[in-house]
Amino acid sequence: MVWVGNQTLISHFILLGLFTHSPLHLFFFSVIMVMFLVALSGNGLMILLITIDSHLHSPMYFFLSWLSLMDLMLISTIVPRMATDFLLGRGSISFTGCGLQILFFLTLLGDECFLLAFMAYDRYVAISNPLRYSVIMSHRVCWLMVAGSWLFGLVDGLMQAIFTLRFPYCGSQEIDHFFCEVPAILKLACADTSLYETMIYVCCILMLLLPFAVISASYLRILVAVLHMRSAEGRQKAFATCSSHMAVVSLFYGAAMITYMRPQAYHSSKQDKVVSAFYTMITPMLNPLIYSLRNKEVSGALKKLLGRCPCRGTGLG
Repeated sequence: MVWVGNQTLISHFILLGLFTHSPLHLFFFSVIMVMFLVALSGNGLMILLITIDSHLHSPMYFFLSWLSLMDLMLISTIVPRMATDFLLGRGSISFTGCGLQILFFLTLLGDECFLLAFMAYDRYVAISNPLRYSVIMSHRVCWLMVAGSWLFGLVDGLMQAIFTLRFPYCGSQEIDHFFCEVPAILKLACADTSLYETMIYVCCILMLLLPFAVISASYLRILVAVLHMRSAEGRQKAFATCSSHMAVVSLFYGAAMITYMRPQAYHSSKQDKVVSAFYTMITPMLNPLIYSLRNKEVSGALKKLLGRCPCRGTGLG
């Protein structure tokens, strides 16, 4: 605690977490840990397959490997800390630790927003302009898109981390959440946060609505192009690829918009926790499953990798 005038400013926060130690919550905690392991193994395997299989060295899989890396980092930013607090029965987190968690989390969230938009544009070019695809989506352009995603995400994360922790916090130290999420922290501020909340809305328009508009426009053009295809096989392949991407986009953007584009008065801690768990844990777990199950090239690369496994020829597999 730090005394300033007549106010007692707090020097750290206490995360109340997602679970209590009831039998039902212990079961849910076990489910979360299984999801965490599935997300780690699924995204790690996706990165490995794309790296070692030459058939997956195309812009689409280049972006997909970065999406898997971002999902790995996102879930690792949240779940290990949450699990440690639950198992050790503590939730104390310093101002610095909270700021770093906000920075990493929002940077990765912003990265994914823009990367998903670039992935939609990549599919649009591949389907609508296949003859010039390799020229438009060159190796240099792909790297610039990934670098741009990281830059925009980092700027957003830095701004929100710095501004959030500049407010004075007095009274309660308890954040009714399982990680340092900005809307939950602002409830503890003993100052007017209305101007900052307006800034968050502006950031959300830039980080969520603009990429989502690009994705919507890209897929509208893709739909028109696919409907004009003469080949039934080509239409089926295009729909399979794009439907996987749209499923990922819907899961990610839907949950993020619910959290960051609602006025503070409409937030409830229980609802916020569920929605946050969705895009910090469930979506990173589902992304590699969605892409691998609906994609013959990824499935083929996995079969080739399993075929090289030494245990297959030793009677151990």
